Amino acid sequence: MGRSKKSRKPGALGAPEPMVTRNRSESDVEGRERKRVKKRKGLKSGSRHSDGSEAKQRKAAQDRDPRLGSKKKIPLIVEPAKKPTKQERKLSNEQELEMLENDAQLNTLLDRIENGENLGAGLQKFVDEKLDRIEHLMGRLGLLEPEDDEEEIFEETAVESKKKKTNSDEDLLSQFEDIDLDSFKG
Repeated sequence: MGRSKKSRKPGALGAPEPMVTRNRSESDVEGRERKRVKKRKGLKSGSRHSDGSEAKQRKAAQDRDPRLGSKKKIPLIVEPAKKPTKQERKLSNEQELEMLENDAQLNTLLDRIENGENLGAGLQKFVDEKLDRIEHLMGRLGLLEPEDDEEEIFEETAVESKKKKTNSDEDLLSQFEDIDLDSFKG
C-alpha cells in the first residue's frame, strides 16, 4: 500500500471522501469551455489597426514639448492703473469708518476705559490712533459737528492776526529793539 499524504481538510483521517459522479455530458461541456478559454489567451485579431487612432491622440498629447508653453496672447502695451475717482475714495472712506466703528477690539478697550481701568501705554496709543482716525474720517465725510470751543478759538486767532497786520513799521521796530536776547541763551 502506498503512502498517503496528510490532508488539511477537517474531519476524520480515515473517513472516505464522497465520490462525485458526473454525467458524461457535463464533463464534455466543462472540457469544451476550458479548451475555448485556452485558445483565446492572446489579443483579438486586428486590434492594432482599430485602436490606433486613440493611441495616436494620446501619444500626440504626451509628445508636445512642455517648454513651448501657452498660446495665450500677452498684451505688449502696459495700460496705466486706473486711479479711483473721488466718489470711489469716498466710498472707501465710508467703508473704513464703518469697519473702525464695528471693530470688536476697539469697542472692548473703550468699554474698559469707561469702567475706569487704566490701559497700558501700547493699548492706550492704539485707542488714541483709532479714535483720531475715526474723527479724521468723520471730518472728511462731513459727519463731524463743529464744537463751539473750536469756533471761539478760531475767531480769536482771526482777530489777533488782523491786529498784527495793522502794526506799522515803527511798532515792529520797537518790538525788535525791546527783545531781551539774554533770555534766548542756553
